[in-house]
Amino acid sequence: MTYSFDKTQSQFFSVLRKRVDDYFAENKIHPTGNKMLLIKSALLFFTAVTLYGTLVFFTPVAWVAIVLCVLLGLNLALIGFNVMHDGGHQSFSRHRWVNILAAHFLNALGGNAYFWQVKHNVNHHTFTNVEGMDSDIDVKPFMRLHDDQPLRPYHRLQHIYWIFLYGISYLAWVFYEDFQKYFAGRISPNSPRKRLPVGQHVIFWATKVLYVLFYIAFPIFWLGWLPWLVGFLVITFVCGVGISIVFQLAHVVKGTQFFSAGAEGQRYDWAVHQIRSTANFATSNKFLYWILGGLNFQVEHHLFPRISHVHYPVIARYVRQTCLEYGIAYQEYKTMWSAFVSHITHLHSLGRPAVQ
Repeated sequence: MTYSFDKTQSQFFSVLRKRVDDYFAENKIHPTGNKMLLIKSALLFFTAVTLYGTLVFFTPVAWVAIVLCVLLGLNLALIGFNVMHDGGHQSFSRHRWVNILAAHFLNALGGNAYFWQVKHNVNHHTFTNVEGMDSDIDVKPFMRLHDDQPLRPYHRLQHIYWIFLYGISYLAWVFYEDFQKYFAGRISPNSPRKRLPVGQHVIFWATKVLYVLFYIAFPIFWLGWLPWLVGFLVITFVCGVGISIVFQLAHVVKGTQFFSAGAEGQRYDWAVHQIRSTANFATSNKFLYWILGGLNFQVEHHLFPRISHVHYPVIARYVRQTCLEYGIAYQEYKTMWSAFVSHITHLHSLGRPAVQ
């Protein structure tokens, strides 16, 4: 299965890229992260360690512990958004070793940075919203995210049960999907089999064992299995919902376009394809921008994944201006709530047969 882009429409991105490059050159700014990103990352790491230590070694009363578990689940998601994500795109720092370290924060959360970088950087960022190529929109058979996916009777309720699937997605990722990729030797069903480097075998098993020790064995030893189970389920559920919602609002909402590999249809230049399949939300909300690691500026991120999110608000000005000049629709929801409503509405409509 293949998908190709129309390479005759490259002028738009050439103009846009020159404007962005000139901005960094004229202002003598490096496109990777800055000191403020380091400070934020250190704060998130310190907060996660403090919450973990409090819950395991100084366990408060039940209701306070539940609140702290919710906060820890959110905190882990924020580490993913702000540290791991930029590191995985080599945009966290100008130093390669720092990017590698930041990317491997995913392993500390139970995932695998090597698998993620192939799945996300290659499959998702190249073939965004292409059925059969972008595994981020492949939740079959549980959900139907666009018209080219088969409709099942239970999809009529997907706008209701989404929260359960998003909530368990983190556990499925850590304990099923990574192992499926590892033993299958491929990142997605349509990816070629690839031999895993020896070092990655060691990292995979070492970090999975450490995850079990720190997230399961030690807490059970100190707390007992029932308090651990309740806390673990709360943490992973909150983290799963948080991660899923943020990424779904960028691509699975009204207005974003989906494509099918191998099917006839209009093809676009890669950059135009990214804009048509992606939407921003709440870009004027500075707090959301700060905690989400700029992932509400998803259009800018897809066009310039090697630029750190700390620069997205400025980059967005050039993107909007160039889109306007070339007549390309720039999709944005003014608030996160409106994007969320659009996502749920999208799930509801796709769960029902198309009106003839």
